[in-house]
Amino acid sequence: MADERQDAPAPPVEASSKDEERVSVASNWKLVWWRFRKNRLAVASMLVLLVFYAVVLVPDFFSNQDPEATDAGLAFIPMQWIGFFDQTGFNPSVPAVVGKRNTITLKMEWVRDEGIRIPIALFVRGYTYKVLGLFETNIHLIDAKDPMSKGRPHFLGTDRLGRDQWSRMMFGTRTSMTVGLVSVVLSTILGVLLGGVSGYFGGWIDMLIQRTIEILQSLPTIPIWLMMTAALPQDWRPERVFLAITIILAFIGWTTLAREIRGRFLSLREEDFILAAELAGCSHLRIILRHMVPASTSHIIAASTLAIPVMIISETSLSFLGLGIRPPAISWGVLLQEAQNIQTVALAPWLMFPGLVVILAVLAFNLVGDGLRDAADPYGH
Repeated sequence: MADERQDAPAPPVEASSKDEERVSVASNWKLVWWRFRKNRLAVASMLVLLVFYAVVLVPDFFSNQDPEATDAGLAFIPMQWIGFFDQTGFNPSVPAVVGKRNTITLKMEWVRDEGIRIPIALFVRGYTYKVLGLFETNIHLIDAKDPMSKGRPHFLGTDRLGRDQWSRMMFGTRTSMTVGLVSVVLSTILGVLLGGVSGYFGGWIDMLIQRTIEILQSLPTIPIWLMMTAALPQDWRPERVFLAITIILAFIGWTTLAREIRGRFLSLREEDFILAAELAGCSHLRIILRHMVPASTSHIIAASTLAIPVMIISETSLSFLGLGIRPPAISWGVLLQEAQNIQTVALAPWLMFPGLVVILAVLAFNLVGDGLRDAADPYGH
């Protein structure tokens, strides 16, 4: 056994020293990224979020039909799953659907006909749209090879008005994900500003801000939503309602981050570098913005990432209850309004699919937030 230990190869000293040198000269953000990418689940969740925000940027590209086009004769068409192979080999297609009127209920009943296939392809020409408002194109990610044909694919089925759910989902993703992101940006600005002032100055300013936070946190959420959304005029355009809902969610969501930032600033203001900045004659605003906020940036990013799913659920809940974004605007909550009726859900269970997308987005944000929080913690590794 002793001979075996003596014959064992020595550890690569040069490699370990190079790693230590690389870590010692790396910036804080690079260290956070190195820790974060070790969490494979968080990295996978980040890729999912990147796909979501790609849809946010160009929902027309990912949709294949006009989301507002109605056709009562195509109501409640079931989901059409993509098949990739047939007898000839690789040939992506979806089964055609055949409608038959029920002689008793007089309702149209749709049945998938596997014998008739609708070929589909990538990057197909369809309706014209503008990319980020800059230039026009008619290229769509996926659609029937011949968009002018009578049979069009409905990957997620249709609703009671015959509107394509896949296309509406793409546009709903833009609204719901944007509301969550913009609300968190506004609430983060409020939380960092008011929480930072409260923690840095203390005294009567701290008492005033903290009592305001306690009052806001003690108010019941649903009555606040009812009060604020009831104040919105019914004749407002969807864009103005979108802006109002964003501001409402930001006004409600800043208090938690403000409390956390206050605690961070209470400990930071006693640090030597803050005292040195004060002795050097730096103004209070400069100390807060140039010294204290950067020292808390990683925590702010992690907290903000965890706050986005809360905002998304809030918007979805408001819109689902008819208190938030209203039709003809499209969001995940508006899409879920179609699933309020039990009879409708029994006839068209695919209308509940937006709920699964909400769960996926919220779970991805939470996993990314947990990964960022662990990566930003210098004492956790």
